[in-house]
Amino acid sequence: MAHHQQQNKNQQDEQYQTDQSQQDENQMNIELSEEMAEGTYSNLAIITHSNAEFVFDFIRVMPGLPKAKVKSRIMMNPEHAKRLYKALGDNIEKFEAQNGKIKDSEAKEQGIPMNFGGPTAQA
Repeated sequence: MAHHQQQNKNQQDEQYQTDQSQQDENQMNIELSEEMAEGTYSNLAIITHSNAEFVFDFIRVMPGLPKAKVKSRIMMNPEHAKRLYKALGDNIEKFEAQNGKIKDSEAKEQGIPMNFGGPTAQA
């Protein structure tokens, strides 16, 4: 019986090592520079798309200023955009479960356009 238990333990160890090596193969090291870690604040996003890509322009609108600059532009293919959409939705659900529902009336009251369909971007 002890031999049988040892054999099962060895099989479990081998399975764990196989699972661990598969996990290691699927992991990616992501570097975050000090400058990038500071982040860039945005309070407006304009999203446009063509048949091949989505373009996300992140803008900081300052009260009382008639002009605003795009602070960051991110482009991605439709498959990555859909994954971002799902991940954002999942994170918003988790946030609201912990912190309560996010109010979205503020942007409407301030007259900030939510141009998510937007004009078609040129590729």
